Amino acid sequence: MKKNIKIAYIGGGSKQWARVFMSDLAVAEDLSGEIALYDIDLEAARRNAEIGARINRNPAANSKFTYRVCPRIEDALENAGFVIISILPGTFREMRSDVHAPEKYGVYQSVGDTVGPGGILRAMRTVPIYEGFARKIRDICPNAWVINLTNPMSICIRALYDVFPQIKAFGCCHEVFHTQTFLTRVLKELRGTDISRRDIYTDACGINHFTWITEAKYQDIDLLSLLPEFMDRFYEEGYYEGADRFAFRTDPFAYGNKVKLDMYRNYGVLPAAGDRHLAEFVSNLWYLKDPETVRAWQFGLTTVDFREKQQSDRIAESIAMADGTMPFPVEKSTEEAADLIKALLGFKTIVSNVNLPNQGQMPQMPLGSIVETNCVFSNDQVKPVVSRKLPSAVANLVYRNCVNIDTTYEGIKERDLSKLFAAFVNQPLCSSLTVGQCRELFGEMCRSTREYLDPYFDLDHYFLY
Repeated sequence: MKKNIKIAYIGGGSKQWARVFMSDLAVAEDLSGEIALYDIDLEAARRNAEIGARINRNPAANSKFTYRVCPRIEDALENAGFVIISILPGTFREMRSDVHAPEKYGVYQSVGDTVGPGGILRAMRTVPIYEGFARKIRDICPNAWVINLTNPMSICIRALYDVFPQIKAFGCCHEVFHTQTFLTRVLKELRGTDISRRDIYTDACGINHFTWITEAKYQDIDLLSLLPEFMDRFYEEGYYEGADRFAFRTDPFAYGNKVKLDMYRNYGVLPAAGDRHLAEFVSNLWYLKDPETVRAWQFGLTTVDFREKQQSDRIAESIAMADGTMPFPVEKSTEEAADLIKALLGFKTIVSNVNLPNQGQMPQMPLGSIVETNCVFSNDQVKPVVSRKLPSAVANLVYRNCVNIDTTYEGIKERDLSKLFAAFVNQPLCSSLTVGQCRELFGEMCRSTREYLDPYFDLDHYFLY
């Protein structure tokens, strides 16, 4: 039976994720309804509405949605059964400071949006925005399911639950999917068996972008047990799980999985994120000491110049797709948000990894911290699955970052710059800095984004004393 739903999309002018999500909804069966696009960039939201209308006319579209641009968030949220949040907190000017200011101190970041100096400053801009989102959802559509796609993921989910404890929110990230795909490549290379990532079972747990696979099986085959043989053949030259296994040589978002396999060799379990993310959760002297070290580990430093160029290209694509001069393929992506919506509507049951407050599904992490584990999605409910224990050495790595994230959130919530600095100086990426250097860098980065911070923090008083 067809279900008619309303989805509020906060950040509905998204240059990439929105149209992927709209396509996934279109090829899903038995759905219809309205997608309300809210964005501070109304022009971008209008383009996505035009793309949505063209998707509806595509013969591959099984489900039809009407697209409405809402200048006010209240109108988008009214009567919504689902809320998608996908925003860029700040502009590339602020991100330039997040990513590149630490380089003057010898601290390099391959992403800069989750942990490390850049992750903390991005969180400081993001949490006040999410506090507002949580209040609006609480007051307008308290029973809606909220799917967050924004980084820093853990901080965003923590803010939503802290402001509105009864919220039905979870965070989706595709990093584990990529590692599952990597394991299917391992199986194909070593045993000649070609399967989809959905054909394998993995037990994954950790925190977003630092999740670990403790068990991976295809039928009776232990996929982790194949990794030593795989490393003997492919470790030195690198192996990206995409269509081109050597894409890391030219694509700044690709990687050779050398960091991932090095961590597996050291700890006996497999980290389930791309190397660009993994490298930021450990000492900067391990994989991010300098650009030469990064190249040797076969991943890249994604510059803000590249991101600006990429955004410009995506805007041009959106304009062409909206006016019909560029075709938009309506097909199922590798993302799962549309599948999870169908599961919550009662069409099926799915097990997938998402980010939720720790209710005991990760006994080694603090209760209430945001953790990423498998969860069972079924009719209007999400039930976390208790994960296998991590080896103690890995648990210690995850715990340090988990507590740093919690301390960062508490500092933002309390508008306490001293607490935020305590989290800043304890970042693994700051391992090579003195406390004095950390304080100088923290001050410089705060001032660079003060347009967003001044309404909430007394920067002048704190850095004067």
